[in-house]
This record gives sequence, structure tokens and C-alpha cells, in this order.
Amino acid sequence: MKKVWDIISGVLVALIVVAAVTLVLLRVMGYQVFNVLSGSMEPTYSVGDLIYVKNVDPDAVKVGDPITFVLNEDLVVATHRVIGIDAENRHFYTKGDANETADAAPVHFNNLIGVPKFSIPKLGYVSDFIQHPPGLYIAIGAGLMLLAALFLPDLLCGKDTQQKDKEKQEEDIQE
Repeated sequence: MKKVWDIISGVLVALIVVAAVTLVLLRVMGYQVFNVLSGSMEPTYSVGDLIYVKNVDPDAVKVGDPITFVLNEDLVVATHRVIGIDAENRHFYTKGDANETADAAPVHFNNLIGVPKFSIPKLGYVSDFIQHPPGLYIAIGAGLMLLAALFLPDLLCGKDTQQKDKEKQEEDIQE
């Protein structure tokens, strides 16, 4: 039973480490992460998706590209598709894929955050949940329980094994 548990816990730890390293590397490589909060870009991006946005030069954006930008003075962030570019006045004209009409206000080049490069469906729900209590506390508790589950069997079984090894050595010496 202990060997099965060791294998399962080892695989879990490996998966968590790989996920953590991947997330850190993406951040180091300049990606920003955003949760999709509305259905305005469905079916490209659905509510609850996690999108990874890479900073790009505004001049590299083309009509048809989705862009992530600061929408207003309250620093609300949106992702919509570019339907027109006014290079002279440095504005993008955007529209959500699921919206009937174009956005009312153009997006100034300075408000561009970047271009979404990929998304992970529904992971935004998890991300949002663990960023705020009580999800934060549940995530911390789950991490602590995983650590305890990894080391507790060794601590409990380790003493029994050490005792048995010591007794076996004593028997071998006596023979």
C-alpha cells in the first residue's frame, strides 16, 4: 500500500511542480494572465477561460486580431477583435465576436495591453476562486494537506521500518 501511495503522491507532486514552473516561465516570458468575465468574445473565448496575453507593438496589430486593452479610467480590461485601425490618430476600432455592434469608443494605442496567444478553458474559474477568500484558504489548506500526506506516511512507517531493521541487524549479529 505504501508503494502505491508513494507513486501516486510522487506523480501529484511532479504535476504540481511542472504546472508551477510553466506558470512562472510564462510570466518571465512576458505573458499576462486574465480571466474572461463576459461572453462578448464567444466562441473564441468563453466565460471562465484563462487567457495568456503577450505584449506587442501596436503597429504589429492587424485587422482581425483579438486584442486585450484597458477599456476605461476604472482600469477595466477587455478583449475584443480589431475591425479597423486609424494609424494616424493611433486608434483601434473593436467589436466582440458575439456582439451585434462595434464598441462605442475607439481604443487608443496606449491602452493596448497585448494580443492573446492562447487560452485554457474554464481555468479562469479556478484562478478567480483561489485569489479570494474562502478559495484562498481552501487552496492553502489543500496544499498543506498534500504536504502532510506526502511526509506523514514516511514519518509513521519510518519508525516501524527503522525498528524492524535494527532488530534484524541484531538477529544477524547474534547468528
